[in-house]
Amino acid sequence: MQRFLVPLTWLAFPVYVWQGLGVRRRTTRMLPAQGPVMHEIPGQAPAISLLMLGDSSAASVGIGNSEYGLAAQLAKLISQRTGRAVRWRAAGFNSATSGQIRDHVLPNLSADPWTHIVLAIGTNDTKNFHSVRRFKSDFGGLLYALRAKWPEARVVWSPVLEFTRAPAMPPLLGKILEIRAAEMNRMGERLCLERGAVPAPRLPITDAEAGFASDGFHASEAGYRAWAEHLVGLVLADEPHVA
Repeated sequence: MQRFLVPLTWLAFPVYVWQGLGVRRRTTRMLPAQGPVMHEIPGQAPAISLLMLGDSSAASVGIGNSEYGLAAQLAKLISQRTGRAVRWRAAGFNSATSGQIRDHVLPNLSADPWTHIVLAIGTNDTKNFHSVRRFKSDFGGLLYALRAKWPEARVVWSPVLEFTRAPAMPPLLGKILEIRAAEMNRMGERLCLERGAVPAPRLPITDAEAGFASDGFHASEAGYRAWAEHLVGLVLADEPHVA
């Protein structure tokens, strides 16, 4: 039933524009976290190489230091569970969409031997009112490109979070975007299964007050920690020896 509501959201487009402009006026634009975007954690061989790729969540927007961002916290959990060395890189960019990552970021990444790739992408595709057809082309093309460049990597996609749980979202705007997000996630899951990636379950938001940053949209340190804990088991599911 939910998917049949997507065309109706176009009727609410004036509401989306009006309330969206209000959110933009009220919300302080936050910058990516300070600190390293590449790091190594010592441990046993063979090392695990983790690439975090995507939008502002991959860039740890919402917090002050990248040490507490999604990539770094996920790398720490991987190291703790496996005892192995972990080399990680975060390639995340404010406001990035799937098509922008496919066209402008991926071609400029060196072909380092990443063993695990986590995608945090789709929120801006949804927020920018991209059609599901466009998302299919952009996100599907991104998956193809990743598979061509790193055919042996485990690729995990973290789907779009619940817009209705973000404190910055007015209730009606949140519902409009949530209808579209549900369909984006349905399409994203299908594409992952077709193209050699693993779709993660949606991150459950149990404490919005603690989980979001001061802008009410990006994650806080606690939010990124919960997100990393949510993903780590799925990221390591193909590892034979996990502590």
